[in-house]
Amino acid sequence: MNLTIENILLIGSLLLLLSIIVGKTSYKFGVPTLLLFLAIGMLAGSDGIGGIHFDNPKVAQFIGIVSLNFILFSGGLDTNWSSVKPVLREGIALSTLGVLLTAVSLGAFVWWITDFTIYESMLLGSIVSSTDAAAVFSILRSKSLALKSNLRPTLELESGSNDPMAYVLTIAFLSLVVDQDKSFLSIIPLFLQQMTIGALAGFAFGRLSKITINNIKLDFEGLYPGLVIALMFITFSITDFVGGNGFLAIYICAVYLGNQDLIHKKTILKMFDGLAWIMQIVLFLTLGLLVYPSEVLPYIGIGLLISLFLILVARPVGVFISLMLFKMNLRRRIYISWVGLRGAVPIVFATYALLAGIDKADIIFNIVFFISITSVIIQGTTLPIAAKWLHVALPEKVKPVSEIEKFIADIPKTSLQEIRILPDFYAVKKRIIDLNIPKSSFIVLIKRNGEYLRPGGSTQLTADDTLMVLADRQEDFDKVLICLTNPNPVQKS
Repeated sequence: MNLTIENILLIGSLLLLLSIIVGKTSYKFGVPTLLLFLAIGMLAGSDGIGGIHFDNPKVAQFIGIVSLNFILFSGGLDTNWSSVKPVLREGIALSTLGVLLTAVSLGAFVWWITDFTIYESMLLGSIVSSTDAAAVFSILRSKSLALKSNLRPTLELESGSNDPMAYVLTIAFLSLVVDQDKSFLSIIPLFLQQMTIGALAGFAFGRLSKITINNIKLDFEGLYPGLVIALMFITFSITDFVGGNGFLAIYICAVYLGNQDLIHKKTILKMFDGLAWIMQIVLFLTLGLLVYPSEVLPYIGIGLLISLFLILVARPVGVFISLMLFKMNLRRRIYISWVGLRGAVPIVFATYALLAGIDKADIIFNIVFFISITSVIIQGTTLPIAAKWLHVALPEKVKPVSEIEKFIADIPKTSLQEIRILPDFYAVKKRIIDLNIPKSSFIVLIKRNGEYLRPGGSTQLTADDTLMVLADRQEDFDKVLICLTNPNPVQKS
């Protein structure tokens, strides 16, 4: 087949369609969707039935960076600051010291069992040192895994914020491999520069983006997601240009924006959620096409040995030491160690070694690919089982299992609030239509005696009802509360 623009679009759309259809049913069999996306890409590649020849690490790296922008930004937008704040120190410790310790311990092991130089070994350890945001977000959210004791926000915060550390370590050790005359101490200023500028730029661009979004006054609501995409890439590119870590900057920028009042915020969040899923599919398909399974097979033995050491030793070492100063029971620490999923990010980072042209670049790439595959298979498929064994999963009766609760879970936390009707409220035994609820707010559901009711204007409220109220601004929620408690509320707005 001649590779015309039309054929590329046809093949790409068919692969995307197949991935979505297969992903829809994958969890019935306990298989993570991201693994299937990767498998489809491999089957479509040169060694597969599709026979598509794709051997361009530079294009794959570009697609990877663009995809990671969307994945990290979407994860940041969905991060609820109120749930993250209590575990902020633990998350930062895991995403910095934890990543460093994982990289060093795994690098030392690779140096011991292979003929890699110490810098090549540390480079391999750095590439696979961070948990993969796409894999963690996808598996935790798709499985609706309910965890105790702030475990979920800790894991999502770590996975969303630790890629910058792994990126800095990868670039630093790659520079040492390329230039053997460099001193190890020379990477310390690079690390401090990247992380400091990245953090400051992320916060600054977050504030600037909020002002821009709320004051630009576009004529069409559909343009606002496009505006945010432009601001996202500007944040990443300028931060990288001035020597900061662009991945850290966009994540901090997104966390800031996700917890602010924005015009058409619900539209923006929904758009980014969909784009993040598409980018995950595109990223894994691309990396699947880039990999030649026949070249990976010779490294299965050494790859499995390194992967098992990473899962069973290096990751736990990083977690346990970085969390030494925090009060946390042993079961939580073990589960955090187990959720050390490696996915597409290490494979993207491995393309830097390919493009640098170092001697063992192909070996490193194939080993990293195998590590990612085994991590998703071993850890990704056993997260619910491990949570039950370690008693860190919430009981089934308190999990969101009904279709209505799934609907609630999809609504951004900043747009939905629960209001409980106390016995002394004015709204007790009153119809909703008589309460003068402002038009800017909606009572979407009522939870009564453990069941959900769809409210209507004639629905009469009772004491201990819990109202699910949807609104764009905090002031709207305040007005609803006044209407529920005051017989003479403000007029509708």
